Amino acid sequence: MKAAVLYSGGKDSSLMAVILDKLGYDVELVTINFGKFNSSIPAAQSAESLNFKHKVIQLDQQILNDAVDMIIRDNFPNNGINHIHHTVLEILSDDYEVIADGTRREDRIPKLTFSEIQSLEDRKNIQYLNLTGIGYKTINDTCDRLFNLQKAESDIHNSSDYEMEIRVLLQEKGYNTDEIFPQHIQSRVIGWKENEQK
Repeated sequence: MKAAVLYSGGKDSSLMAVILDKLGYDVELVTINFGKFNSSIPAAQSAESLNFKHKVIQLDQQILNDAVDMIIRDNFPNNGINHIHHTVLEILSDDYEVIADGTRREDRIPKLTFSEIQSLEDRKNIQYLNLTGIGYKTINDTCDRLFNLQKAESDIHNSSDYEMEIRVLLQEKGYNTDEIFPQHIQSRVIGWKENEQK
């Protein structure tokens, strides 16, 4: 059975892909783009380094515009990012029976509540999986053993998550994105550790 894993090129979504692959799913890594900025390049490079199939799906830029409007109104990114994530899951559920992402226990965004997950699965007749039951210490330990990681301050050139195109659009509108998004270290997967190949 084919499983779409929403893919940023980071360790969390890479780990989710490995888990599903080991469980026998036909894994396809999926990166979302809205046409504002080609943010998919880091994810494509990470997917290739792990030998997973990768697909870029371009969605209506209005989804991004609506999210940025929310962020400007709130002066905080959470609702806008969640808007994108929920919309993306709804759209993908028309084409995939299994959808997964790298959201983990401590994540606040993007995040679905348990009732939202149940609603999505029941309405769309799909399976949705994530890393909610696993904490960051376990994920970091596992990923350090599985993957070669490149760690750097997050910017629009080293990740393929929703934040990158949001940043570009906010900057076009004259906003200082460093005041909206806290600086953080981004871990991007650049290959397998020796003897861990798929």
